[in-house]
Amino acid sequence: MKTIATLIFVLFIGVAAQAQTATEEVKVATVEMTIVTETAFEEVTLETTTEVARLYKRNNARVNKALSFTTKRNKAKMA
Repeated sequence: MKTIATLIFVLFIGVAAQAQTATEEVKVATVEMTIVTETAFEEVTLETTTEVARLYKRNNARVNKALSFTTKRNKAKMA
């Protein structure tokens, strides 16, 4: 009896879901594109200011330490 009631309940929910009114489709407005025949170029001026970046070299620097890591698989194996 429980399985029959469950089956009827599931079918009722399915039929109710199918009976919902469909939403109206939204129509998209089309845009007409034209072909450009002439292009205008603007001159770009570059700044000539020189900035200095400092690089500190130390044996225990974090970057050098991170870049020089080795794994167990890096070691050569005898064939």
